[in-house]
Amino acid sequence: MRNGTNLYALDISGATFTKACGGPCTEGCVTLAGIGEDAWALGDSKRPDAQPLRFTTEELDAAGIDPARFGLGA
Repeated sequence: MRNGTNLYALDISGATFTKACGGPCTEGCVTLAGIGEDAWALGDSKRPDAQPLRFTTEELDAAGIDPARFGLGA
């Protein structure tokens, strides 16, 4: 993250999460939201009360997660 910003200090209360599904999504899906410059929150639609994990774009890329798969730009 730019300038060493703590990703978990970012407010995500207004974040819009998008699902990425390869099928009907009947069992839940991974959700992703942009939460700032070079910052992302990754959630689980099966566990909506769970705190989303947060990553930089570089970390998402290292994990093989492409925001474009969610219709989001990196």
